[in-house]
Amino acid sequence: MQTRIIRTTAAAFALGGLWIALTQQPPPQPLTIEKLADDLHIIVGSGGNVAVLTTEDGVLLVDDKFDRNVPEILERVRSITSRPVRYILNTHHHGDHTGGNGTLAHAAEIVAHDNVYTNMVKGKQPGPPRITFSNTTTVRLGGKEVRMYYFGRGHTNGDAFVLFPKHRILHTGDMFNTAGAPFVDYGNGGSGVDWSNTIDQALQLDFDRVVPGHGAVVAKNDLREWNAAWGSVRMRMSELKRQGKSRDDAAKALKLDDLAFWKSAQGNWRSAASLYDELR
Repeated sequence: MQTRIIRTTAAAFALGGLWIALTQQPPPQPLTIEKLADDLHIIVGSGGNVAVLTTEDGVLLVDDKFDRNVPEILERVRSITSRPVRYILNTHHHGDHTGGNGTLAHAAEIVAHDNVYTNMVKGKQPGPPRITFSNTTTVRLGGKEVRMYYFGRGHTNGDAFVLFPKHRILHTGDMFNTAGAPFVDYGNGGSGVDWSNTIDQALQLDFDRVVPGHGAVVAKNDLREWNAAWGSVRMRMSELKRQGKSRDDAAKALKLDDLAFWKSAQGNWRSAASLYDELR
């Protein structure tokens, strides 16, 4: 049993820090800030990518990592502006994206999809959003506009895509990661079957660059190619199931090493067995 736990934990870290429970946080990493535009930056390291939009009336963040990261996040924000954080838009409920909510909620308004509120309350997570939406919403601050969209299930049942229209940049949360294979949170309504259709809808939005939940910023076509890989993964798993392989054997045999961003999960993709169960 101990060996299995060690292997599972190692696999989770190998996938680039995809959802980790608040009680199982990885070792802290220094946070760095990267400039995407004069008024738009991202803070990376030790959790999900945080987008920082600066305006004359304050700052808007997309996600806020773990609670322990809040002082350093605010330090990085102060390195580019003296304005206070006014809004936090959560892409989904996982603790490496919402962990700072409890600390920041006293000064900032938190916005997320309806299901994020439900999932956070169910999980007894601090700082559930006070403002929620079902399909789309717009946040305006200091004359700038940010749009949030919900297109359906994927990583969870509450993933929002955040569009910065002026910058033509889309923050995907963990609906897309350039740091490893995706994690399907079946316990919170995720779906490996629906995932690519959800991204297909997001691809209809007008953007050029993509801020993933974890990993480096890439071009729109990288998201398109990564999404196409989902189709290959499902077909391959369906074929293994058709051949009569057990869920464990199919999970081990599923070929991923020829797919960009997925190859590191070859033989140990943490969502493989659950995808086998979901497929009919």
